Amino acid sequence: MAQLLPVAVRDWDFPRGVASVALLVRFGAERGVSREALLRGTGLSPARLDDPAAQVEARQELAVARNLVRALGDPPGLGLDAGVRYRVATFGVFGFACISSPTLRDAIGFALRYLDLSFIFCLPVVELAEDELRFGLRDDGLPHDVRRFLLERDASAIHTVLHDLLPSGLHLRRVDFPFPGPPDPARYAEVFGIHPGFDAAAHLVTLDPAALGQPLPQASEHTVALCEAQCRELVGRRRARSGIGQQVRDKLIRVGGTLAMDEVARELNISTRTLRRRLEDAGTSFRALLDEVRQTLAEEMLATGALSVEDVALRLGYAEASSFIFAFRRWTGTTPARYLRSGPRR
Repeated sequence: MAQLLPVAVRDWDFPRGVASVALLVRFGAERGVSREALLRGTGLSPARLDDPAAQVEARQELAVARNLVRALGDPPGLGLDAGVRYRVATFGVFGFACISSPTLRDAIGFALRYLDLSFIFCLPVVELAEDELRFGLRDDGLPHDVRRFLLERDASAIHTVLHDLLPSGLHLRRVDFPFPGPPDPARYAEVFGIHPGFDAAAHLVTLDPAALGQPLPQASEHTVALCEAQCRELVGRRRARSGIGQQVRDKLIRVGGTLAMDEVARELNISTRTLRRRLEDAGTSFRALLDEVRQTLAEEMLATGALSVEDVALRLGYAEASSFIFAFRRWTGTTPARYLRSGPRR
C-alpha cells in the first residue's frame, strides 16, 4: 500500500525569508531587467533585499515573479534557469539541516515538516510505494500568468538541492509536466537528466525508492539536531506572528480582545471551522492568541495606574473581576494587584 508523506503547510501563502526575492532580482538583472521594475508593486525597497534577516510575504515574492515573467515574455525554460540557482546554502539553516540528515529519506521528511522555511509555491505531494517514490508538485492554486514559471522553478530547485545532498546524483525514472512542450526540450533533459513528458495531467517525478536509504555524505547527528532546534524556533515564531495568526491578533487588538472566534471568522470571511484549522496549521489556536492579546492589553492598562482592576476586567470583556484575576494569574503567575506593586515587567 502506498504511503502519503505528510506536509506541514496546505497552501503557498506563508511568510518567507528575503533570499529568494533577492535571487530572482539578481536573475532578472542579469537579463536586463532593472531592480526597480522587478520590485514594482511589491512594497519592497532595494535595501530590504540586502538584509539577510528580512522577512517578506509570499504575495510580494509572487509579484516579483510576475514582474520578471512579464518583462521577459515567459519563454519556456525560464523557470528552470532560475531554479538551478537555488542551492542548499540559499535556504540557510533549513538547508543545512537537510544536508546534515542521515539519509535522503530523513532529509525529505525534514523538508516536508518545515516546508514553510522554504520558498516553494507549488505544494509537494509525496507518495511512497513498494516499487517507486512518486513526487508531484501542485500548481492549481497559482495565478495562470506565473504558473508555468513557478512550477519549472520549484521543480528545478528541488532537483538541484537533491543533487547537493547526493553528489552522486539521482536517477529519475520519469518526469512529467502539465503544460505543452517547447520546440526544443533539450534544456529540460539537461536539468533533469531525462527527457520529460509534457501535456500530462499533473507534474510527476518517479524514482527508485531505494534512493531514500542512501546515506548523505555530510550527515552529522550533532549538526542536524542543532539545526532542527533553530528551525523549530524560527518556524514557531513565523507561524504565530504572521499570516492567519497575525490577522486574528490584529482583529482582537482593534476591539480590545472582546471578539469571539465566530465573530473573527466572519470578519475574515471564512468559516469558524476553517479558521480553527488554519490556526492549527500555523501552530497556534484562537485561545492562545486571545490570551496573548488580553495579557498585553491588561498589562498596558494596569501600568497606566488610571484604571482599577474592575475597569480593566470590564474593558477586556470579563463579566466579573474574579474571572479576570484568575486569568491574569494563569498568564503571569501573579495577581493584578501584586503585578502593580512589583512594577511593570515589560
